[in-house]
Amino acid sequence: MFDLLITNATLPDGRTGQSIACTNGKIIAIAPDLPHEAGEILDATGLLVAPPFVDPHFHMDATLSLGTPRLNTSGTLLEGIALWGELKPVQSIDQIIARALSYCDLAVSKGMGAIRTHVDICDDELKGVQALLEVREAIKPYLDLQLVAFPQDGVLRDPTAHANLIRALDMGVEIVGGIPHFERTMEQGAESVRLLCEIAAERGLMVDMHCDETDDPMSRHVETLAAETIRLGLQGRVAGSHLTSMHSMDNYYVSKLIPLIAESGMHAIPNPLINIMLQGRHDSYPKRRGQTRVRELRDAGINVGFGSDCVMDPWYSLGTGDMLDVAFMGLHVGQLSSRADMRWCFDAVTVNSAKAMGLEGYGLVVGCDASFNILQAADPIETIRLRATRLSVVRKGKVIARTAPSKTALDLPGRPEELRPETYAPKAAE
Repeated sequence: MFDLLITNATLPDGRTGQSIACTNGKIIAIAPDLPHEAGEILDATGLLVAPPFVDPHFHMDATLSLGTPRLNTSGTLLEGIALWGELKPVQSIDQIIARALSYCDLAVSKGMGAIRTHVDICDDELKGVQALLEVREAIKPYLDLQLVAFPQDGVLRDPTAHANLIRALDMGVEIVGGIPHFERTMEQGAESVRLLCEIAAERGLMVDMHCDETDDPMSRHVETLAAETIRLGLQGRVAGSHLTSMHSMDNYYVSKLIPLIAESGMHAIPNPLINIMLQGRHDSYPKRRGQTRVRELRDAGINVGFGSDCVMDPWYSLGTGDMLDVAFMGLHVGQLSSRADMRWCFDAVTVNSAKAMGLEGYGLVVGCDASFNILQAADPIETIRLRATRLSVVRKGKVIARTAPSKTALDLPGRPEELRPETYAPKAAE
């Protein structure tokens, strides 16, 4: 007898009428007809069952802090950084923990399975590090959390950042972060990339840098990051986050840059919601879109995963913890409108982001963890269009969140009495 059996499932690859059998927290069989003997049976009723959503770029030490100690009135990245500098001294470890745990509750309700969060180490008390190490342990049964040692004020620019970063890594933070475009000069930015990559290489760690989060086309630290990745043999272990300067670079330079990134095996992590909100603030019109060259990076064979970045914090006053909102925005800003492109956007918040994070046991394949979502939609594209309700969230064979189906009662002469979003949409031809 199975521990859990999902019946009548549609899979992301288009297979229908599938059953998914789970035992001891693992998927042990996927087939059309499996014995209906299990501790719990869930009928997917033909709806989509997909791997958990994955957020490869977030700031959990700041989340849900909106309005403390004040609001970002300009809406700019730089005022957000300044505001964060005002918040750090006045917040406590307990406050960070409470906010982070509340956010994780929200994330799980939205079908999230893993989050990579950058934690600011430009705080000599390392309050954020202490808090999120505790949170990581507390949520381990239901959510994977990776921590990035992030020198928000610049690892060279801030006098204690380098020492604090080493302390954070020694405490158990597992990824090296950076922000080269925030150093004082372009030369120091490049120096910071080399320094941080060498630390990661010496310790056998991954790297994830905020890289060129600016409208300046001459901010080209991703070039150095790719070159250092190759020099130090870090292929597959490095991610460049944001990369927004690429939307302002000339095509000739980009024609040289993207092959270098591809050669390095780097992952690219745009953050559509935040990039479109923060970038282009100095433009009148024409106004730049604020998102890196997603299509070009993807078409060059570079793994691209979308991140959410922020929810109700100094940089972004909105957000729901829903990676489908992220995919929806990335689709629109990138004009990824073909059926294949829209389907790819679903991968950008699931399998691609899982690859960027190096998650083990992830996927809807026999032998993987029995972690997945039952979604109120028929396929990945409809899931994005509807921002589909997560009917059941399963973590290693246990249902950890349930939401009633979305439906509306109608009182209209001659019309249906009930409207459900997944039955309203006509079937689109592929």
